[in-house]
Amino acid sequence: MKLGTRRAYAGRVLDLDIDTVRFPDGSTGELEMIRHPGASAVVPVMDSGTAADPDILLIRQFRHAADGPIWEIPAGRIDPGETPEECARRELEEEAGLIARRLERLTTIFTTPGFTDERIHLYSARDFEAGRPRREQDEFMETRTLRLSRILEMIATGEVSDGKTMTALLFFSRFGTLV
Repeated sequence: MKLGTRRAYAGRVLDLDIDTVRFPDGSTGELEMIRHPGASAVVPVMDSGTAADPDILLIRQFRHAADGPIWEIPAGRIDPGETPEECARRELEEEAGLIARRLERLTTIFTTPGFTDERIHLYSARDFEAGRPRREQDEFMETRTLRLSRILEMIATGEVSDGKTMTALLFFSRFGTLV
């Protein structure tokens, strides 16, 4: 249970709080917590491919924290007043230039609950019309369409290592609507 909190840092992307908490055994302590507004991520299921092995659009994006480019699905931070679904639709258009006519909620995950409250809402999308990409100044990316079976191989070999992307694609491959 949280007994108190103090803000140690307020930033553009996240805030850092020091929380005083009571643990399950009754003791108390301080925990550093990164506060994040949450994010949405989208598995873009393209019309090509087969129902059992559809084509998926991936983004190869430079990430400073990863020391280079990594494979990801379109994703981004939820803006103030925006719903997770609105965020998913916005990020899909901004990063991939696609407007989805169909969006399906997959699940919601905690990214790293040991030190942040960030949740990412995962969706799949299909049936697209062309939109207008609007990438941010620090977004350097290219898009590529690959078969789901190939992407699952890339996950198995570690070529795809982004947590939200792996979770969304594995969840979609097992529980998503493929028709």
